[in-house]
Amino acid sequence: MELKQYQIVLVNLDPTIGSEMKKTRPCVIISPNEMNKYLQTIVIAPLTGNSKPYPTRVEVKHNKTKGWVVLDQIRTIDRIRIVKCFESLSEKEISKIKTVIQETYVA
Repeated sequence: MELKQYQIVLVNLDPTIGSEMKKTRPCVIISPNEMNKYLQTIVIAPLTGNSKPYPTRVEVKHNKTKGWVVLDQIRTIDRIRIVKCFESLSEKEISKIKTVIQETYVA
């Protein structure tokens, strides 16, 4: 299965510990295509349907539903956790995610 950066995928995040986001949920692939092609691990950010307006959350549309990419919960998963693949984000959503990642993680 070919996985692309900024594609939405359904991921089984369990088991989790503490405040980590739980259950099987849509996530956005953050890792670049070169990594996704050759590594067994994928870097993802989960999506949630409920969010307060945190600066690390980016609003997106998925399956005609509003959600938020939770960039404060980025994690690395093994690709066997991926259950299903969906569409990719829009250019506008990708641009906003890149901006928030840079503002949050690049000092």
